[in-house]
Amino acid sequence: MGLKICSLSSGSNGNCVFVSDGKTKILVDAGIAGKRISEGLCEIGERIEEISAIFVTHEHSDHIKSIGVLARKYGISIYGTKGTLTECLYGKNRIGEVQFTLLNHVKPEESVYVGDIKVTPFRISHDACDPCAYTFEKDGHKVGFATDLGFFDDNIINHLSNSELLYLESNHDINMLEVGPYPYPLKQRIKSELGHLSNDDCARLLVKLCNDYDKKVKHVILAHLSEENNFPELAFETVKAEVNMKVNEDKRPEIHVAPRFTPSFVAELNY
Repeated sequence: MGLKICSLSSGSNGNCVFVSDGKTKILVDAGIAGKRISEGLCEIGERIEEISAIFVTHEHSDHIKSIGVLARKYGISIYGTKGTLTECLYGKNRIGEVQFTLLNHVKPEESVYVGDIKVTPFRISHDACDPCAYTFEKDGHKVGFATDLGFFDDNIINHLSNSELLYLESNHDINMLEVGPYPYPLKQRIKSELGHLSNDDCARLLVKLCNDYDKKVKHVILAHLSEENNFPELAFETVKAEVNMKVNEDKRPEIHVAPRFTPSFVAELNY
């Protein structure tokens, strides 16, 4: 078996993604209740007791809600940048006491291994202390995750390059955001370089990753959609239209949208 990926929840209500090579089982963030994570894993034939590690992107509550509980109850190791883990322990959204030996600092650009899975953190721009995104690699297969970022640059593109599966933020439709109910300062924050990628931004990033690198992107999962400023159908159609217009047919990926509250389809990158 190659790499197996499933989004258990996605959006401002909470984020959690499952990654496995069949032996090593990892979560990216745990921003929903532990019970919901356990139930979601059961739906796809997995068990929370077998999770080896949680890789945390940043300290906002919709990404860390249950990591403290899971670490204490199941002895799961937590990985994150020094700034992120410090905020998790002592900041506004504290996760409670966690056994020191379960905490693992990662440094952007420096890979770590959990089992046979190579995990590489890389810097992103967001209004958090020390946020990062991750890629996961095993035997030539690669999965790239990038959500909660205000913009993308060459470094982010290089890290995501040659991923067979991409989990990309498609947070908002810019027109819905501008005419929507959010106060002006919040709208400006979301649109800023410390905010979130729009549908159009996501489409531009995906087109570049499809066209400029050798390995075909097989799947893209659109993630972290705003409940107030986006619709799943709108995100899908916006990204699909750009891909269809600018990417040759033989290089176009399957496009999926991560559900807000339930597990997504399970993508498998087989040997």
